[in-house]
Amino acid sequence: MPVPVQTTRATSVTASSLEHFNTAPPDEAVQTLLTCLNSRDWAHPLTAHRPYPDLPALLAAADEAAYDLSPVGLTEALAAEALPTLPEDTYAAAHTALSAATAAYESRFGHAFVICLDGLPASEALDHVLEGIRSRLANDPDEERLVASEELRRLATGRLTRLLGAGPQCA
Repeated sequence: MPVPVQTTRATSVTASSLEHFNTAPPDEAVQTLLTCLNSRDWAHPLTAHRPYPDLPALLAAADEAAYDLSPVGLTEALAAEALPTLPEDTYAAAHTALSAATAAYESRFGHAFVICLDGLPASEALDHVLEGIRSRLANDPDEERLVASEELRRLATGRLTRLLGAGPQCA
C-alpha cells in the first residue's frame, strides 16, 4: 500500500467558494462533501444545516458531524479510504515494510489504515506512517476505531478546507 505524502500550501478561502457550497442544490452539496469523507451520515447533516456564515462555522459543524458518526457511517467512511502514494524515489524496502505493516493492520482491524499527515515534511511521512501503524497495532479493536475515527475527522477537515481553497491539509 502507498504512503500518504502531502505538501502544504496556504491560500485564503474565498467568499464565493463558501457561497457556492451554501447555495448548491442539496444533491450537489452532498456529493461535494462525500469527496471529503465518504459517509452519508456526515454529509447529510452538513448539507441540511446550510448556509454557514463562514469557514470556521462549517468546519465546526463538520467536526461535530464526524464525532457523531454512527458505527455504519464510520464503517462506510473507512471502507472508502486508502493510503496515498509514496514518492517515486522511495526505496523498495520502504514499500515492502509498508505493505507488510498495512496487511497486518487490515487483517487485525478489517479496514484501511488512516492517518493525517498535516504539516509533516514529505521526508518524515514514511517514518510517521510506519510508526503509526506499528503503535496502533497494539490497540484493541474498540480503541482503534476511536483513533481511526479521529484520523478520519482530521482528514475530512483538511479536505474540506482544501476544497474551499484555504490552508494546510491532510492528503
